[in-house]
Formats: sequence, C-alpha cells, structure tokens
Amino acid sequence: MKLAVSGKGGVGKTTFSALLIRTLNAQGKRVLAIDADPDANLAAALGIPDAEKIVPIAEMKELIFERTEAQPGTIGGFFKLNPKVDDLPDALSAKLDNIKLMRLGGVKKGGSGCICPESTLLRALMLHIVLARDEVVVMDMEAGIEHLGRATASAVDKLIVIVEPGRRSMDTAGHIKKLASEIGLKNIALVGNKIRGQKDEEFLKKHLSDFEFLGFIRQDEALIEADLDGVSPYDVDSIAKTNVKDMIANL
Repeated sequence: MKLAVSGKGGVGKTTFSALLIRTLNAQGKRVLAIDADPDANLAAALGIPDAEKIVPIAEMKELIFERTEAQPGTIGGFFKLNPKVDDLPDALSAKLDNIKLMRLGGVKKGGSGCICPESTLLRALMLHIVLARDEVVVMDMEAGIEHLGRATASAVDKLIVIVEPGRRSMDTAGHIKKLASEIGLKNIALVGNKIRGQKDEEFLKKHLSDFEFLGFIRQDEALIEADLDGVSPYDVDSIAKTNVKDMIANL
C-alpha cells in the first residue's frame, strides 16, 4: 500500500502521518516513512531518537555527486538522469521497530521545473520507493505534491488530504486535487482534523461534497500537549489512535 499525505501547513498533517505509521507498525506491517516536507519533522513525531540529527538526502552533497556525477547546486551540464538509488532506503534510513524513515529535504531552485542533480536523485528515489518497494509506504508531503511526478502518481494507492474546518484549508484541498488530476492521481480522500463536534463534520461534508471522507479526528488536548512536550502523538492516550485505526480498516 502506497499512501501520500498532504494538506495546508498547520492542519496536523505530520501528526496524522505519525499516527498512521505507528499504528501500521503496531499491526505488524513493515513501513517505509518518507518525510517529503522540508518544513516538517516526521522523525520527531514518530518518536525516533536524535531526530534532529537526520540529514536530508537533498543535503548529502557527496552522495549526490557520487550517484549523478554532478555537483549539487549546479544547473545544466551533464549528469546521470537515472542514478542508482535502490540501496538508499536500507542504507540511509533511521529505524524504529518495523519503521524505516527517510528525509528527502527541499531542493532550492531558481525557477520552477529546474533540472538539477538534487531533484534528479530525489525523483529517481521516489520512483523506486513507489514502484519497487514491498513495504507499506507513507509519504508526508508538503502542501503541494512537489515530489510526485506522473510516473509515481499512477502507483500511489491513495492521496490523503488533511483538512480542518476553515476556508484556507478547504481551498488548499481543492488546489491539491487540481495538481493531482494534472498528473493522473485520481484516488483522493480527505481526513477532517481538529473537529470540535458534529457541526464541524457537517460543515466540511457540505463544502467539500465532491470528495470522499476517510474519517475525522476530534480536537484533543492530549495531541497538543504531546507536540509541546516533544512526544510522539502515538505515545499519549488519545481517541485519535482509535480514529486512525478505523481509517486503516477502511483503506
């Protein structure tokens, strides 16, 4: 099962991803977790020790040069467009139980659609992860779907967009759906987060009626405290864990 998780910044995307990954791990699944949002820290949310020391792949200059034969930060010139990446998930991932985690990092590009060694390596890695790996793959994406291309999108089983009751969050969901349709990713579902009650659920269903809802997560002080304390949301007593377990059953 290959899942991508997206949504506006601050809606709880990484919290949901962490709950999803840790729940799958508890169910005995092998999970490859991909932190593809440069502004998030999925490792800390999963409870991986020394999370801040994990170096994003986009910043591994020696590795990028070794695999693409070009210096990172350069644009144009000659370099390998199909670098070897199949060994990277096992060699470069941080581990916790049955979970392997990789941080992709961001590519600093001067213009959209730049072809540079970093983006080439990340694109090849994503292609391998989605098409060739046999674990459950969960990708915590940025607000767009920057790391997915046409070749990878067709193999993603579900794009899960996290929304909260608010106009900007709903606008972002619509934007992500448009981007996804442009690369052929049509299997999209929403998760309503920070739900205060039935009224919030009905609000989202009414204004996003053309989406499938995978489920809802209630607003929970325990999750806020976990974030403040630097603890994984899975390691606190919260109804969210039951909510996510039910969503996995639906998936």
